[in-house]
Amino acid sequence: MTAVFLFLAPTGVTAEPLIPIPNINLNVETASEPQQVVDSVKLLIFLTLLSLVPAFLMMLTSFTRIVVVLSFLRSALGTQQTPPNQVLIGLALFLTLFIMAPVYQDINQNAIEPYIANQLTYEQATENAAKPLRDFMVRQTREKDLGLFLSVANVDRPNNIDEVPMTIIVPAFVISELKTAFQIGFILFVPFLVIDMVVASTLMAMGMFMLPPVMVALPFKLLLFVMVDGWYLVVKSLLESFR
Repeated sequence: MTAVFLFLAPTGVTAEPLIPIPNINLNVETASEPQQVVDSVKLLIFLTLLSLVPAFLMMLTSFTRIVVVLSFLRSALGTQQTPPNQVLIGLALFLTLFIMAPVYQDINQNAIEPYIANQLTYEQATENAAKPLRDFMVRQTREKDLGLFLSVANVDRPNNIDEVPMTIIVPAFVISELKTAFQIGFILFVPFLVIDMVVASTLMAMGMFMLPPVMVALPFKLLLFVMVDGWYLVVKSLLESFR
């Protein structure tokens, strides 16, 4: 009881916390120097771009093709939720970082670093950053898809690709990526579809109508996928498709 009383009794001296707690204030004050305004604008732009990173990642990079192909692969194997979505998205993310590394290095060298060093204006940095990204997307975009959006937008046929606005290149790139992903997905489905048909025909010939063909075909599909080193072939095909 004495220990409890001493613990609950008020004390005149307050012990200082072991871990210092930082004092955080968000104030809007008048800038004394123009550089303070520039730094604040840079921070605002950075936070705005940070909120758009997921959309940029999915629409302007190789992420769309990779994640769609991996989803087709899982459906073709018939393994339900194996590998789980977190694994597929994580693999697609790191493959995207690997494929887009040269583009990022170009953007960092010619746009981000000069802009941070106040060597370029915001408009110049944006133009320099868009060029390598534009070149990457154009290499993966079909001319037919570009023509579709140019005709719908009533835009005159440009003399070169640099005159095509990004608002036309981006949707054309996305539908081209989806078509390429579906083509790769079809090729992935064919061998596993053959196994399903053979197993289903064999079970019907043996009179085993109550046994689900999917349950019998799954081990054979996994065996085939492991024997041919399927993950290596799929990832190699994806990487080479962006050359």
